[in-house]
Amino acid sequence: MTTPSIKSLQIGMHWFPERAGGLDRMYYSLIGALPGAGVQVRGVVAGSPRVAADTNGAIQGFGPAAQSLPMRLMAARRALRRELQTQRPDVISSHFALYTFPGLDVMRGIPQVSHFQGPWADESHVEGADSFGQRAKRYLEQTVYARSSRLIVLSDAFGKILTARYGIAPERIRVVPGCVNVDQFNLPLTQNEARLKLQLPLGRPIVLAVRRLVRRMGLEDLIDAVKVVKRRAPDVLLLIAGKGRLEGELQARIDEAGLTDNVKLLGFVPDQHLATLYRAATISVVPTVALEGFGLITVESLASGTPVLVTPVGGLPEAVAGLSQDLVLPSTGADAIADGLAQALDGSLKLPDADACRAYARANFDNPVIAQRVATVYGEAIAAGSLH
Repeated sequence: MTTPSIKSLQIGMHWFPERAGGLDRMYYSLIGALPGAGVQVRGVVAGSPRVAADTNGAIQGFGPAAQSLPMRLMAARRALRRELQTQRPDVISSHFALYTFPGLDVMRGIPQVSHFQGPWADESHVEGADSFGQRAKRYLEQTVYARSSRLIVLSDAFGKILTARYGIAPERIRVVPGCVNVDQFNLPLTQNEARLKLQLPLGRPIVLAVRRLVRRMGLEDLIDAVKVVKRRAPDVLLLIAGKGRLEGELQARIDEAGLTDNVKLLGFVPDQHLATLYRAATISVVPTVALEGFGLITVESLASGTPVLVTPVGGLPEAVAGLSQDLVLPSTGADAIADGLAQALDGSLKLPDADACRAYARANFDNPVIAQRVATVYGEAIAAGSLH
């Protein structure tokens, strides 16, 4: 029996090939996989006309993300209205509250699902936004979530935030982790072959962190941890891939600690090199200090066959605990990270091998697996919607 087709309208933030970010990558992966789970996809994002060209018109870019906010909101509303006039979907799927909010009136009567990928207002506050901006974002999120009959969260940890901070009843919340294209990260390369390809040293233990360079990511703690690890493993090399406003501050921290030979900021690493970089690493680490719903990089690393150590923050433990509890550090902070890394590198911490990492990623987070779970939630929302 074939699954009946659900017509969905997917509201995203940016188009991943144009602007790289965790939410955008997740949206991009999901809309590629949903048709295989019986969900037809149309969508709107902030982006250029190339988006429509890339997707045979399925996803429309309503204008550049660099436009002023009022212009973007008006453009989002026009795009949503146009989509709804072209074809009435069975379900509207919101991945980003900001671009969903302007169309709430024209979407009335259509079942709505929100993909909650983090408390936007709180994240902005942690990263230094003013309190008025934070209040406006909170109001906007609250309004969009209130209209959703189902909300998909990436982890139990974020389900609790939705209930505590936004007053969403637990029975409307469904946990579906993020998805990754396992095949894209499962390269037929050995660790040394990956290192040769990227011109990285063959003999050194390499620790990798793929993160935006912003405050809540714990990169300061990670750099301080390497200072400690260096005493036990003098040739340790930490590679930090990503860009962000802390770049200058982090580089100064590296210089002051005398770690210029042990810590390198790589800047933005394009997607086509990312899988090779994960493969080249001895171990990955996610040192987050606050607000981590899932940590897609954990799964990307595992899909590449590279084990990953995580701090016990938000949804990070849930992402790896099914593989090995030893991958979860006892606490945040430089000391716990240093202990975990030193034990991982000297072999006293038993790490899962490459095959175990890949098999776990494929069974639990591969695009088709997650798309099927999302499709089930859409079906629930449609059934709930038809009861009213």
